[in-house]
Amino acid sequence: MPNLDLQKYEKIMEIRNMRLEDIDEIITLQSSCFPGMVPWKREQLESHLEIFPEGQFVAEYDGKVIGSCSSLIINFDEYDDRHTWDDVTDNGYITNHNPDGYNLYGIEVMVHPNFRRMKIGQRLYDSRKELVAQLNLKSIIIGGRIPNYHKHAEELMPREYVKEVQLHKIYDPVLSFQLLNGFTLMRINPNYLPDDLQSNKYATLMEWNNVDYQAKSKRYYKTSEPVRICVVQYMLRKIDSFDDFANQVEYFTDVASDANADFAVFPELFTTQLMSFLNERSPSLAVRKLSDFTEQYIELFTTLAVRYNINIIGGSHFVKEDDDNIYNIAYLFRRDGTIEKQYKIHITPNEKKWWGINAGDRVRVFDTDCGKIAIQICYDIEFPELARIATDMGAKIIFTPFCTEDRQGYLRVRYCAQARAVENQIYTVISGTVGNLPQTENMDIQYAQSGIFAPSDFEFARDGIVGETSPNLEMVMIGDVDLEILRRERQSGTVRQLKDRRHDLYKIQYQKGGK
Repeated sequence: MPNLDLQKYEKIMEIRNMRLEDIDEIITLQSSCFPGMVPWKREQLESHLEIFPEGQFVAEYDGKVIGSCSSLIINFDEYDDRHTWDDVTDNGYITNHNPDGYNLYGIEVMVHPNFRRMKIGQRLYDSRKELVAQLNLKSIIIGGRIPNYHKHAEELMPREYVKEVQLHKIYDPVLSFQLLNGFTLMRINPNYLPDDLQSNKYATLMEWNNVDYQAKSKRYYKTSEPVRICVVQYMLRKIDSFDDFANQVEYFTDVASDANADFAVFPELFTTQLMSFLNERSPSLAVRKLSDFTEQYIELFTTLAVRYNINIIGGSHFVKEDDDNIYNIAYLFRRDGTIEKQYKIHITPNEKKWWGINAGDRVRVFDTDCGKIAIQICYDIEFPELARIATDMGAKIIFTPFCTEDRQGYLRVRYCAQARAVENQIYTVISGTVGNLPQTENMDIQYAQSGIFAPSDFEFARDGIVGETSPNLEMVMIGDVDLEILRRERQSGTVRQLKDRRHDLYKIQYQKGGK
């Protein structure tokens, strides 16, 4: 008998994490699984993958997606018992995902009708349980449909129907399956999914407890999570060498460290102070000479961040890259010695005219030991889309190094930073240059008043101002922001700009770039 090619008989079943290329199949799958209900929008699934990719699974059989499930992490105690699906998923975008939470909340499981009774749902649930074990979470919570309830609604109340299913007197394809998988009933929520007519809009709130959960000392309900920020309002004055510049920078870093600050923030383009001894009158040639100091600049700040045990927003600096173009780049120097960078995305007419600066094309959010932060350089804070994108990517603080020559320019930066704090329920920080460089073309005068801003609500500082410097004086301002208050206010503040967005009317579509 000839050897058979066994591979041609194989039909591989795989449970794996969702990928971007699966989205179209998942939307089609949902229409087959839940006819009459509104399917996922592409941007919702993209948001899931951006925010919590490890919590999204698909079942792939013979190269086709035949099942999927989505989830996020929350602290369930922070939600009202009668919450709806929209409440707990931020209208399907899961931007309220809390990586420090205790509970995995399942927001959907579906299996194509042609592939049911193949234990696809069981495998997807098992993947969730494995994830909960890996992340050491307390439990899985779900708001389950009861799709056969409409058949019994005239004679049974929801609680009676659920009781009959628990006693195996009535079969419900969702509730019966969940009970067999070890889930227990917590309560029944009305109006959970408005378009779930089969369930008469009811959902069973169910929980599966992780018996292997181990409480860790670092995992507790926080009453506060303070972050201390030292904003440096830096005076530009003539210097004679890079060492003079380094001495000034180290002085301010030392001051910030002595105050136990988590971040020291320097202004945009404060390295142009080096131009004062370059003796180059042409602005376009001066910036190219300035870029020759890039390695010294990076070495200096990396050393200071580690030596003084502080994260440093190193202002911004003109950098010539391999394409021979000059970019305005802000660097994050972490206290563990690692470095990140954010290119300025919107270039002012002045920068183009005098220096020939090129634009970056990517919004970045950085992990730090004080949570996720973003850097948006000067003009960039005046474009609300960038702050919203960074917020959706998890940023809690946006740092804005700026450099303006007059009060009008400064006020544009300040007012927009305060607006971004309100719109996105985040903290914003601006740090500017003062003083003058009379012999340096296009950097001769400066105007600044630096500050830290908060959303405007009862829990935050009066007028939404954590602190601010005096105008046009070299000084530092030290202020504390509290990320725990920020998190709570996003859930239950007087207004909730993030939760109350009308995704059904508008959206921001971010085309990811490279720099």
